[in-house]
Amino acid sequence: MRNFENLRKQAKLILRWHRDRYYPVAAQIRSGLPRFSQMTDPEILTHSFRLSDAQELVARQHGLESWQALKTGLSTMSDHADSTSAVITAAEPQLFVGDIEASCNFFRGKLGFTIVFTYGEPPFYAQVARDAARINLRCVAKPPMDPDLRDREELLAASLTVATAEEIKQLFLAYQSAGVTFFQTLRREPWGARNFIVKDPDGNLLLFAGPAE
Repeated sequence: MRNFENLRKQAKLILRWHRDRYYPVAAQIRSGLPRFSQMTDPEILTHSFRLSDAQELVARQHGLESWQALKTGLSTMSDHADSTSAVITAAEPQLFVGDIEASCNFFRGKLGFTIVFTYGEPPFYAQVARDAARINLRCVAKPPMDPDLRDREELLAASLTVATAEEIKQLFLAYQSAGVTFFQTLRREPWGARNFIVKDPDGNLLLFAGPAE
């Protein structure tokens, strides 16, 4: 299975990063493996970490509890799938922000995300996550897009979805209570979705969508 081979390479890369004391990997390990959740970055990077730990981390990042469960799941995929083609397992939009710390505080304090990692001294890059969604944050000196054009054309920076109509309603109410700035409040679209748009401190437009019923 070519895709499984890619995951094996990913686990080996994580192991190498740990051995090389590459700081961003510490945040991944802390957020993905419960036994490391209370450790600091230096503690994680000096702690024993084996290939089996890296494989478990990869499995958990794909929503499974163990490497064996991940291997079994891949082996039972449809026989009609093209075994020679690459499988994209995730997409991570990148937002351009003026202050990494302020942006992380917004995503964590207002939108309920967790900080996966920050990188740099001072930080110029970070990743935030909530459930299966991950967003990368990149610090820039000035906005790469004209704010008036972005708002006029409703140019979205990211789209995030939930599974049910009740969830999109509850998410909107939670963000409303948290004092989030909305570019568009919750509404039903002609094509059957219910969505709303949040504007982050840098003006990035984040669409949150769910089914109408």
